[in-house]
Amino acid sequence: MTTAAASTTGTTAGTTRPAGPWEEFVTSALLGTDRRTPPADALTALDGLSATASPGKDAPVALLDAAALHTVRRRAGLLPARAVEPPEAAPYDGRAPLPERAGGRLVQLLAGRSASSGGSGGRRGSAPDLTELLPQWLAAANEHGYRPPATVLPALLNAARARTDLRPPALRFAGPRGLWLAGLNPEWKFALRGASGGRALPGAQDPAAVRRLWEEGLFAERVALLSAVRARDAEAARALLASTWATERAEDRLMFVDSLRTGLSPSDEPFLEQVLSDRSRNVRVTAAELLSALPGSAFAGRMAARAATCVSMDRTGGGQVVVVEAPHECDADMQHDGVIPVPPPGRGERSWWLGQLVEAAPLDIWPGRLGGRTPEEIVALPVLDDWADELHAAWCRAAVRQGDACWSAALLGPPSAPPAAGPGTPSLAERAKLLATLEPAERAGWVAEFISDHGLSEAFQLLGVCAVPWARPLGRAVVDALDTARDAGSYPWSFSGVMGLAERCLDPSEAARLELLTATPEDPEDASPGAGGYWSEAFRRLVSTLRLRAAMLAELAEHPDRA
Repeated sequence: MTTAAASTTGTTAGTTRPAGPWEEFVTSALLGTDRRTPPADALTALDGLSATASPGKDAPVALLDAAALHTVRRRAGLLPARAVEPPEAAPYDGRAPLPERAGGRLVQLLAGRSASSGGSGGRRGSAPDLTELLPQWLAAANEHGYRPPATVLPALLNAARARTDLRPPALRFAGPRGLWLAGLNPEWKFALRGASGGRALPGAQDPAAVRRLWEEGLFAERVALLSAVRARDAEAARALLASTWATERAEDRLMFVDSLRTGLSPSDEPFLEQVLSDRSRNVRVTAAELLSALPGSAFAGRMAARAATCVSMDRTGGGQVVVVEAPHECDADMQHDGVIPVPPPGRGERSWWLGQLVEAAPLDIWPGRLGGRTPEEIVALPVLDDWADELHAAWCRAAVRQGDACWSAALLGPPSAPPAAGPGTPSLAERAKLLATLEPAERAGWVAEFISDHGLSEAFQLLGVCAVPWARPLGRAVVDALDTARDAGSYPWSFSGVMGLAERCLDPSEAARLELLTATPEDPEDASPGAGGYWSEAFRRLVSTLRLRAAMLAELAEHPDRA
């Protein structure tokens, strides 16, 4: 028997690499000996083997004999692997264990089911789509403060890897042990980008450890540390950020500034004012946006003064018309305050500058500037020279940025208005953003009326910002509209998006009331062929999904044994 060095090349501790003959054997086996006969020297180079590599029936036998002998030699020459240090023990997770039945449900949800398993051509069948219920299950489990069984962590991380929408709730549920496990598998490295890498963050009682992690940690660890410090001491977090600001990369500075959105307060103003002089334009623009969300800031005052010179009442028209005089230049001071001088393609310079000034100005300046009127009265005023769309659109962005529900309601207009005819809301996407600033009940009521007046074809984006479970008036408006669509003879997959939302967002208690809709009606003469049966199937799936959601919530409410 020859030595290991003779049978392998480049051997290192714990690994072997095939020598030349082995590669020849593999190639011949893949191609077939009739197309690639291994060279005779590859067969006879092995001690104790003498074979003639000639085409024909003997070649495969010779190849297999040579491969078998070579395999034994390779195994005999394998060097023992160097022992590696075992990983650190997983951190302790003190949360309550998941109730047993809820744990079984989680395994079922992680196994998932294809939304199209019920058929083809747009049909989904009547069985619930388990994959779409997983986010809701995770949210409920996190509200209860449960920890997952260790056995499901790999499947949970795999699910989060495949679906970015699952990552925040899945990683929160996975907890410190999930992050610890993610650190052992490169395929789960996404979990470490916004977390501490599974390590416990140092507390306020250990400032030296905080400083060391801030200066030496990975970017994800530093982001997690900054958020943790800010949650308990905003001033300390700003001091930590300022201490290394000058040496940070532009992309990192942008992420750090953006993290200040959470818990933004007037105490952040001095730091953000300094950031307005940052060498990166993206960083400056982000700082300006945050400062404009603080109506009492000096930045907001400067923007208010600029915007006020552009918008006023037309005195020659009896004080009932708004007149706009857009800026004629974007000077250095405006650029310092984050105004971007070059407009995107298709936009005029003056309208571009005007929009930036108005959206950054505090909304509370306009009643005094425009005759003491309320927001509803202001948005109803006519605007000269076709500036209305630009002005109202800027007010919409300001209302969203400042979270002003009063202005949002005024700019939304009545739900009865045509979808694209509200004041300053040329798109449903903008209406959805404005709706998000309203209280949940007001938001649901507005959307319910919108659906009653206009149906479901324009309502999908609006439904997406409503609180879950939907308030009863909203849920019933959606179901009534679906029932109306069925009576009209259309196919249900024309409303598949809304139906999917209903499965996830309707109150589960509505299942019994919807049972009547699962019957198969007779198709009207002008209906699409088979539409009634398809609608019956869709409503059966809706009812079964609602009942499954009710069961999920009941399982999570069971009292687990504390570990």
